[in-house]
Amino acid sequence: MELTLYQVDAFASRPFEGNPAAVCPLPHWLDDELMQAIAAENNLAETAFFVPRGDDYEIRWFTPTVEVDLCGHATLASAWVLLNCLDHPSTELVFHSRSGPLGVKRDGDTLELDFPAQPPQPCALPEVMARALGVPIVACLRAADYLVVLESEQAVVELQPDLAALKQLDLRGVIVTARSKRYDFVSRFFAPLCGIDEDPVTGSSFTQLAPYWAKVLGKAAFEAKQVSARGGEVGCTLLGERVKIRGRGVLYLSGSIRV
Repeated sequence: MELTLYQVDAFASRPFEGNPAAVCPLPHWLDDELMQAIAAENNLAETAFFVPRGDDYEIRWFTPTVEVDLCGHATLASAWVLLNCLDHPSTELVFHSRSGPLGVKRDGDTLELDFPAQPPQPCALPEVMARALGVPIVACLRAADYLVVLESEQAVVELQPDLAALKQLDLRGVIVTARSKRYDFVSRFFAPLCGIDEDPVTGSSFTQLAPYWAKVLGKAAFEAKQVSARGGEVGCTLLGERVKIRGRGVLYLSGSIRV
């Protein structure tokens, strides 16, 4: 079987920035084991698969080791492929996922994702987290992931967590964040439990970051940066129970795979 495969740098304005995602359009779903094997072979943070559903699409995402419920950058990459390579007929589209309907709208060269907000709630700091991070912690919250607030942007940039220890936590991953002088806030994301030591730019994390920073900063629209080695700039706006997440995409490769 031969399948088309794209690789898009999401939340990037030029190649080698942002978060690379593989995108595999399908006429119908493959066996779960085969999709997981393709994702493992791609060895990227996520591989997205989508199939038509009327005028919309169904979408699923796989890390090299597991299927996940929500992924921002691979959704942006999938929309980029549909709008720029596969002649989707309008500037808006909808993906149906485990996390409900996810809208995407194109505005020039920017794509805006419409995702469900996931407000994090304060929680006790797990002892393993304190040991794994080894730095002063301002606050600890949880939703889909742990959200840990540090004292400064520099502390976020310089953090070197014990990834083996983080793998013992019970949630998908750990978001680390702090206020910033240039941006409203910065963040990083670690998910060793899902086979991703550090994710370059994590769109879904902003469904938790936006509600948190809206309470702290008293506003709803933000310009943020995920300060991984590749880095990526993300705009986000909290609108009730939804979060709008904005970014660009760049095609790195297109080709075919044989499975």
